[in-house]
Amino acid sequence: LSQPVRLICESVRAILEEAPPEISADLCDTGVTIVGGGALLFGIGEAVSDHLGVPARVAEDPLTAVARGTGILLDELDELCDGLGVEEDD
Repeated sequence: LSQPVRLICESVRAILEEAPPEISADLCDTGVTIVGGGALLFGIGEAVSDHLGVPARVAEDPLTAVARGTGILLDELDELCDGLGVEEDD
């Protein structure tokens, strides 16, 4: 592995070790999706999958995935807040 890919894999592992058990269980079942500029590194999906032992895939358009996901979240904020019992002013 190249140094940047190795560092990304180690960072992802460190973050997941701190995650609640239910999140870790979900990731074992569904895998991870890699987004952002780092997703363009050659072989990153396979490296993350091998390092973590879970399925990993690169998003279809990794450079805009976070922005698009944030837009979807904001469009659905009312429903999300209602479902969580949170008032938007909180």
